[in-house]
Amino acid sequence: MTTSSTESPDARTPSNFLRDLIAEDVRTKKYGNAVIQTRFPPEPNGYLHIGHAKAIFLDFGLADEFGGKTNLRFDDTNPEKEETEYVESIQKDVRWLGFDWEKLCYASDYFGQLYEWALQLIKAGKAYVDDLAAEEIRQYRGTLTEPGKDSPYRNRSVEENFDLFVRMKNGEFPDGSRVLRAKIDMASPNLNMRDPVMYRILHASHHRTGDAWCIYPMYDYAHGQSDSIENVTHSMCTLEFADHQPIYRWYIEQLGIFPSQQIEFDRLNLTYTLLSKRRLLQLVQEGHVRGWDDPRMPTLSGIRRRGFTPEAIRAFIASVGATRTNGIIDIEMLEHFQRDDLNRRAARAMAVLRPLKVVIDNYPEGKEEFVEVANNPEDPEAGTRQVPFSREIYIEQDDFREVPPPKYYRLSPGKEVRLRNAYFITAQSMVKDAAGSVIEVHCTYDPASHGGNSPDGRKVKSTMHWVSATHAISAEIRLYDKLFVMPDPSDVPEGGSYLDNLNPNSIEIVTDAKLEPSLANAKIEDRFQFERVGYFCVDPDSAPGKLVFNRTLPLKDTWAKIEKKAAS
Repeated sequence: MTTSSTESPDARTPSNFLRDLIAEDVRTKKYGNAVIQTRFPPEPNGYLHIGHAKAIFLDFGLADEFGGKTNLRFDDTNPEKEETEYVESIQKDVRWLGFDWEKLCYASDYFGQLYEWALQLIKAGKAYVDDLAAEEIRQYRGTLTEPGKDSPYRNRSVEENFDLFVRMKNGEFPDGSRVLRAKIDMASPNLNMRDPVMYRILHASHHRTGDAWCIYPMYDYAHGQSDSIENVTHSMCTLEFADHQPIYRWYIEQLGIFPSQQIEFDRLNLTYTLLSKRRLLQLVQEGHVRGWDDPRMPTLSGIRRRGFTPEAIRAFIASVGATRTNGIIDIEMLEHFQRDDLNRRAARAMAVLRPLKVVIDNYPEGKEEFVEVANNPEDPEAGTRQVPFSREIYIEQDDFREVPPPKYYRLSPGKEVRLRNAYFITAQSMVKDAAGSVIEVHCTYDPASHGGNSPDGRKVKSTMHWVSATHAISAEIRLYDKLFVMPDPSDVPEGGSYLDNLNPNSIEIVTDAKLEPSLANAKIEDRFQFERVGYFCVDPDSAPGKLVFNRTLPLKDTWAKIEKKAAS
């Protein structure tokens, strides 16, 4: 499901008004001969998620396209929520997506300059120190239909405001006792222009500046000026900041500094996904997931661990373009791009997740042979490998039925099937445990069908994967599904919580899967297509002799069917 704000994945030129705008600015030399300068400015209060990938792609990608530069700047103005761990993870994620920055910057680099500019605004009569409490400031601000009213401290003299602000900076006052506000218009129809707070008192240690400051700038004050300091020509952000654009411009105009421009574009919203860092942090802290990099999380570290590739994410982001209208993208569209990428690049292997032993009674005991298998049928240059075959093999439990249902073409008593690249086999008998469950199937094989081909041209309706029991290696397989059961996880009855929509079956762990021996040397983040099963990635929990695989996606591609139906 997509909104009209997106294009088909097959569209060659998806809508991107940002590209058009930058091209026009270059043509008209809006910034003279200056190079295009963008920035990606995350707050280091959590891990980046898939929504940030769109901002990264636009900030870095468009700058590259026009021969420009991009800074990575951390908006670190809230010391109580920011950590070095997040700074490091963000840098890793940006590089993983294939981008690098011109300069690594921090808003905290500019604390001194921002303070001096605040003094400049005070001297110009454009800022004042307010003693109202936070709740009182909200009450004085008014509503969308009613104008605000002036704070009783709004007309303090320049001298008094200057003195109080310096004393705020010197640590003379407790947290929350005073703020610095811009003096603009308490009757403005835009609530953001009703004397916004510029600084608050916060005696908190900062992850970079330590205890050097006890006043910290608000986002709306720090952001535009940071852009200006860096000569950012195109400050791209999501649509929720559109109402903040007037205050962005006001500060720059009042200070007479480099005229950076803010441009808003649509957020990336996906079905079955939450992209709120506050809620993602709650999931981590309350143990609903195993951490920020849990493969069920929409964080970039999570989907990387699950096996997603940067190439697929970039292709997906490019396909949806950029517009001025928010919409919702079906997550199956992202999965489509990932399957397409892995289908072309992932090596094939055979793995049996829920093994059932098959004994081929007429296969010579002690005999071992190898069958040649293509490493990737989509890539002839990937070559072939030799897979061992023996008298005892494993197949999937679901590939045998003692009493087959209608149209069941896999193995059952008296039915012949093909073992991929090996032989035709026919089930003859079975062994059951005390509970009556089948634990072993005995078959015969046709030696003339070597390679999976019948010399007399007879047909079989099912081809199954298998693993030699003699040579198999064991592994843990983690089967992941969507974290939420609802397309909109926030869609809950009154009094409910998005946590009510958590999927209780979002992970299933298979502890003793059997894999072909070629996978014994697989390395962390190696990706494979397990034939007939899905796409898998080696998890960092793996250790020598103990492989752990995460299922990236099943083989089924619903989005491809949606596209095909739409085109017909």
